[in-house]
Amino acid sequence: QTYEGNYEWQIHSLAWAQNEWKNSTPWNTPTSKTLQPGEIYSVGLKFSLAETIQTIEDTVVRTGTPLAVGIPGYIVPSDLTAHLHVNHSSPVKSIDTNAFTIAELSPAASSVHSYALTPTGSAWGRTRLTITYTDGKQQALHYFITKSTPTTLANLGHFFTTAAHYTNATDPFARAPSIMTYDNELHKIVEQDSRVWIAGLSDEGGTGAYLTTAMKQFTQPHARELAVMDAFIHDTVVGTLQQNGTFGVVASAFFYQPNATDYAYSSTIDWGSWTSWNKARAYTTRRAYNYVHPTATYWAMYRVARDYPDVTLRADWKWYLGRAYNTTQYCLANRAANCDYGLVGLMGETVLGELLEDLKREGMNAEGTALEATMRYRANLWDTQAVPFGSEMAWDSTGQEGVYYWTNYFNLPKTATKAINSIFAYMPTVPHWGWNGNARRYWDFVYAAKIQQIERQIHHYGSGLNSLPMLSYYEQHPADLYALRVGYAGNTAPLTNIHEDGFASAAFHSFPDLLKWDPYSGDYGQGFLGLSLGQCVYILSGTKYGDVVFGGNMVDAGSNGTIVAVEPRDALRRRVFVADLGLKIEISAGAVERAEYDKAGQIVTLSVLPAAASEALQAKSAIVWLKRPGSSSVGFSVPGLNEARGGWAVDLSSGMASVRI
Repeated sequence: QTYEGNYEWQIHSLAWAQNEWKNSTPWNTPTSKTLQPGEIYSVGLKFSLAETIQTIEDTVVRTGTPLAVGIPGYIVPSDLTAHLHVNHSSPVKSIDTNAFTIAELSPAASSVHSYALTPTGSAWGRTRLTITYTDGKQQALHYFITKSTPTTLANLGHFFTTAAHYTNATDPFARAPSIMTYDNELHKIVEQDSRVWIAGLSDEGGTGAYLTTAMKQFTQPHARELAVMDAFIHDTVVGTLQQNGTFGVVASAFFYQPNATDYAYSSTIDWGSWTSWNKARAYTTRRAYNYVHPTATYWAMYRVARDYPDVTLRADWKWYLGRAYNTTQYCLANRAANCDYGLVGLMGETVLGELLEDLKREGMNAEGTALEATMRYRANLWDTQAVPFGSEMAWDSTGQEGVYYWTNYFNLPKTATKAINSIFAYMPTVPHWGWNGNARRYWDFVYAAKIQQIERQIHHYGSGLNSLPMLSYYEQHPADLYALRVGYAGNTAPLTNIHEDGFASAAFHSFPDLLKWDPYSGDYGQGFLGLSLGQCVYILSGTKYGDVVFGGNMVDAGSNGTIVAVEPRDALRRRVFVADLGLKIEISAGAVERAEYDKAGQIVTLSVLPAAASEALQAKSAIVWLKRPGSSSVGFSVPGLNEARGGWAVDLSSGMASVRI
């Protein structure tokens, strides 16, 4: 289970590129070397030891190797201006790119050269930026340019509620209406697969499409899409995935048993594997991982119902919040008596923390206390374990998220630190959109993709989910810029999976003969869940790169440097973290159009709109929540506003509001 494949460093790759790899687009220009008679050609690798992970880049500079640092990273929405900081003893001779307009920001004599990179109007997808230095060295940086995030999300929601919307009312497995796994190669819904869960609306591989759609409603609610999602919840989640009036979640709605149903199973599919479950196996409800997906779906709809009371849904907000709570407790309460793997960290369970916070805000104290007791038992158990990151695999990178969340929540620093150190070990920062912030994942192409092989996965859901503990850690340690760079890279990674038409792939194939997105949507939704819960604008002052922003454009506030003004460009546009203050601000609905941080006055002012996109639901009000991560006290307030739901209520009915903190 821990086999990670065989890898080989190719000094020159032109022959491979012309033959075995001819159907892919290589990262870099392939090269070759022709040896003359008697010529000796020697190539070596020099290894240099860094004292810590955080000092790797300092070590690189000491070796005389060019160092490039991209802020906020190497995934750049089309309306964002990114920054690049280059450190090398030799001056930059040229920068070659057709995807960015480049402006130099630092004096030519500086050892660190800084550049502003603004995407050109036509750029989208993979792109390479090549720096040539006067000493002859070349450096290749790899970026991914997306559409603006509101447009990307709009395309995503439209695609999955149209192309992936399954409406066959005569389906013998009662999967309609739903949002199902989509095959972007055949351009159709995956109605059957030998791995039955992929067509069965459960497991990670079968829930990615509907979980994506649910979380898209949390990030950018849309009336038509909400109607599709609500019908799926009331007609299919309840009844098909959660059967017989219980809160148990079946392993798959689809199964292979010809004598149990009148269904035309494909004769071209091999149904002889262990993955082709019969009805009895498919209807088991023991797998704890399966409970996060419907819980997150209920929670997302609760937040929409609560913050957009005029929207027409088939139940009130209390129903959705209650379903989220009861689904979680059915599995995890009483030491997870009803489920297997309930005592390990679950993918996406940060949403259970959001659920707990909302139970408290709504005054549902009995439910909040019960859920807290459930999680406390798990956290205390993990605190006794040397390696508390168990999963269905012998080694994995899926448990760290949940282990960190709850041990941090219950102030168990030994295990929380252990989880963070584990993530630091397998999530790097390098100047490449695919590897920067990429969590270590190998096996899930076998379980959730169309091209089935063990292969290092680029931006599988591990990137988005492991980013959550890293960002949380950073918010409690705002001097650790390295942690923010790693965490933010992983959190923006799910944007790259989204194609121009809105389809989203499970992950990118890293083998050089492929270098392409998998055709299945598969288990993409878990990564998008991570993005939705983690997107935030980070404002930092006085770093070695000066005042910097992650997730937005810094604009001139005309204040001689005493005010940092930012226009958000992230996918959510509802969270702002000010590192100087250790203050995190979140609004429940609408969108932050502009954030200003007054350094001298320690004041943050937000300009809030009803939505980030005209086609999204327009909020008439919102709640502002404040917290200082790692501290029991906040120390800030919102003067002039009334308190509500653990925060302050903002009136957006006039189309704009200014919030002073």
